[in-house]
Amino acid sequence: MITVTPIATSKVKEIMRQQDPVPAALRIAVVGGGCSGFSYHMAFDTQENPTDNVYEFDGLKVLVDQMSEMYLEGVSIDYIETLEGAGFKFNNPNVKSTCGCGSSFSV
Repeated sequence: MITVTPIATSKVKEIMRQQDPVPAALRIAVVGGGCSGFSYHMAFDTQENPTDNVYEFDGLKVLVDQMSEMYLEGVSIDYIETLEGAGFKFNNPNVKSTCGCGSSFSV
């Protein structure tokens, strides 16, 4: 199971409202790539696939495909603002290592 913090949920919903047309859901996936093997992918989607795992956080529908689900078990997604910038942060207990820039990981 994944968790999206209230702050991250609010930020995603804010961004969704700016889209035309407004998307139905946020899709979160793990894709191959980067120095360490895997990276996170977030995109808006208009429909769910029959095999998607569907989560809901304060009215935000989150879709995760079955293959990505095994890499996202226990992950928490937050939105952080710092002096260096702002963005979504994945806290994944399954990660064994990350690349130097932090954009990819291995399990």
